Parts: sequence; structure tokens; C-alpha cells
Amino acid sequence: MIDLKSLTIRKAHDALVGGDFSALELAEAYLASISARNDELNAYLEVYSNVRKQAKAADEKLKNLQQAKRAELSNMFGIPVALKDNILVKGERVSASSRILDGYHASYDATVVRKLKDAGAVLMGRTNMDEFAMGSSTETSAFGPSKNPYDTTRIPGGSSGGAAAAVAANMALAALGTDTAGSVRQPASFCGLVGVKNTYGSISRSGLIAMGSSLDIAGPIAKTVEDAEIMFNTIRGRDPLDSTSVELPTTYNLQPTTIRIGVPRNFLEMKGIDADALANFNETLGKLRSLGCVVRDIELPTIPHSLAVYYVIMPAELSTNLARYDGVKFGLHVDGANLLDDYIATRTQGFGAEARRRLLLGAYVLSSGYYDAYYRKAIRVRIAIEREFAAAFQTVDIIATPTTPTPAFKLGEKTVDPLSMYLADIFTVPANIGAVPAQSIPSGFAVRDGKKLPLGLHLMAAYGNDQLLFALGKSFETLT
Repeated sequence: MIDLKSLTIRKAHDALVGGDFSALELAEAYLASISARNDELNAYLEVYSNVRKQAKAADEKLKNLQQAKRAELSNMFGIPVALKDNILVKGERVSASSRILDGYHASYDATVVRKLKDAGAVLMGRTNMDEFAMGSSTETSAFGPSKNPYDTTRIPGGSSGGAAAAVAANMALAALGTDTAGSVRQPASFCGLVGVKNTYGSISRSGLIAMGSSLDIAGPIAKTVEDAEIMFNTIRGRDPLDSTSVELPTTYNLQPTTIRIGVPRNFLEMKGIDADALANFNETLGKLRSLGCVVRDIELPTIPHSLAVYYVIMPAELSTNLARYDGVKFGLHVDGANLLDDYIATRTQGFGAEARRRLLLGAYVLSSGYYDAYYRKAIRVRIAIEREFAAAFQTVDIIATPTTPTPAFKLGEKTVDPLSMYLADIFTVPANIGAVPAQSIPSGFAVRDGKKLPLGLHLMAAYGNDQLLFALGKSFETLT
């Protein structure tokens, strides 16, 4: 029997190449786990009908390769991967967990999906998420919330909560989510996993259902930093279908023993951070020092405004991106008395409360008379934050904070208070505003109601220095 709990991408790759088990046997093990746990966790919205066909194709290819050639296969070959429900897979349903895309099937593959297919990965299915990635808990999904495998009375995070829950519950070996303000890193932290938001543009956005186009990026959710790095190296790169995509260097000359780590204490002193989360963070700083890292406090006076900036820029971009869902081109259509009534009825029934809230906010900040007061001002602060990051990374190599201010909270705990929910992303959103790479690594646990709930260490590096994050992350894992 395959031990899914201890399995990693690296271990699975070696076992597949060595013939310890087949891709079909591996897929069957995950399908059995999905069958046993998904009704409880609501992580998957759909398991693809061709999972076994994909696995058999991988086995057939493996069978026809000589042993020497097998070693040349991608590390993702035969690996079961879950996909967030806003990533297009040709011919498969995709809904962004919204009613407004009822019945829609993707007409092409997202670039990240094409690269995973080319690598021979086995795509398991689409996972639950907050509607159009608007949320931090999956509770805005039109199909009900996902639940945290560590405590099913609690949220798994969001918006990639279903993807994180699937990996944490051994229903996929890895997952691909999207991150606009922390939507990969926050659920990874809540579910005891590694989550990475790479440098903006390093991964193509072609085929991702857009929320905030200047903020969105696909990112891996995995069990280890090495696994996340393997996924990143598989899907990264310049793409002619995405004009914002870039090619980044693949090496970095610093070793973990020389890394300077900055801690923005002014940021950590904000109200709302849990005492256990702060204590755990201070413990992790000691572990980083044991690796030879130099840790010192730094000042980032503008960074705390990142969340406010985000909630001006993101709704503005979202209101534009979601204008296409009008009941005419694709997805849900509700008849009205005339064309305007069609639009109103379709969007009213198709979008949930949080989506409507952000659509209205976005239209407001872009409207005549308010554009200068809100949107233009937010763009100016964003530029100031980018410059503050650039200046900080002249004196330190890494900026460290907790990933989240608290461990996973209870289902329903924050739904009546949107501002409280938004604060769950307080430490992760600066990386998206500043376009810098960041990752969350498991750092320990906090006990709540007799359950051990995961906590995460959040690390940010300068623009393009993704490989430095992977190097430090892998070193840190040796201590935990």
C-alpha cells in the first residue's frame, strides 16, 4: 500500500521511475482518499472523469522507455495534481465557484495546465474556492465552504482553500492555486503546507480567470519547499500569450549562511495578532539564527498601508474583469423584460454577496469625482510601497513575518464582519502590492479546543530572487 501521508513529489517520482508502483496505482490511491474524505471536507467540486486514462497513458509511456531515459522524465511525471476552480482545462467545467459560470466549459488550456500536461502530470480535478477568489475562507463559494482537515469546524483559508485542504488531507500530492493577496500562502499556512507566490510575471496568467490582473499569479501548494520548487520550475517562464510574463534567472549566489533577515517590528505591533502566533514567530527567528542567518529589526513605515491600497486597486480591476459576465456571452442567463433586465437579473442571481460588494466598491472608486480621491491615490501609495521594498532589500535579503495573524478561525466566525475577514491577509498582501516573491513554510502549531492548528513563517525576497527563498526554505525545513 502506498503511504500517501509521507509521500512527496520527489519520492513519488523516484518510485515511479524505479517501478515501485505505477501511475495508475498512485492515482487510484488518491481517488480512494477523495472518495473517503471529500464529502466531509468539500475540497473538490469535481474529480475529472479521465484521471485513470491520464495515469494509464503515463504508465504506457514509462513502459516504453529504457531505464536510462526514465531518469530524464520531468519530476512532475505521473504526479496527481489538484487545480483551483479558476484555472482553465480544455473541455472541462470551470466556474470560479460562482453560479454565473454555470455550464461553462473551458475552450483552451491555461498555459500552466499545458505545461503540467507536457510534463506528464495527472490532473485530478477542480477544487473549491471563494467566488472569483474573493475571500479568505472559501465561505463565499456558491457551493458551500471547504473545511480544514486539522479541525473540520474551522476554515482551511482562502481563496485557494479547497486546494490546500485537498493536499493536507492526502487527496492530491500537490495543487495549483492562485494568489492575489495571499490566497495560496494563507490557506497553506492554515493547513500546514508550503505555499508560494512567486515574482509577479514569472508564471503566465493566460487561462486564469482574472480577478485583479496586476496582482494575480498562479502558485504551488505542496508538502515541502522542494516540491513547490519542482512545480514552479515546471510552470514558470515567459509566455507570448501573457505580455506581463518574464523570464527570471534560475540561480542566486547567496547561501543561507550569509542571509540577512529583516523583521518589520512596526508591522508586527499592529492590533489583532494572536499571542501564540507571535510567540511561534519569535521562536522561528531563533531557528533562522541557528542556520547562520543574521536577524535584525527594520522599519517599513508604508507597508502597513498595503491592505488599504489592495482594497482600492483590487475592486477597481475586478469590476472591469467581471463586466464580461453579462448572461450573453457564456455561463448563466436569466431572462428579463428587455436586455437591461437580462443583465440585471443574471448578475443579481449569478454573483454572491461578496462579489456584489466588491463590484460596487470597484465601480465607485473608478467613478467620476472619486477616481482621484481613491484610485489614483492608491496607485501612488503602491509605488511608494514598491520603492520601500526596493530600499529595504538593499540592506537585507529576506523580510520575515508570520504568515497570518491567527491560526485558522471557526467557520462563520468572520462572515458577519468583512473587515475582520480582510485582516487575515494583513501579512501576505504586501508581497502582491510590491510584486515581490514570498512563501509560507510550516513553523509550528497553536492549540485551540484541544486541536493542534498549523502556523506559518512568511518570507519575502527582492523582485526576481525566488531561488533565494527556495534555498532558505529548504534549509529551514531541516530544523523542523
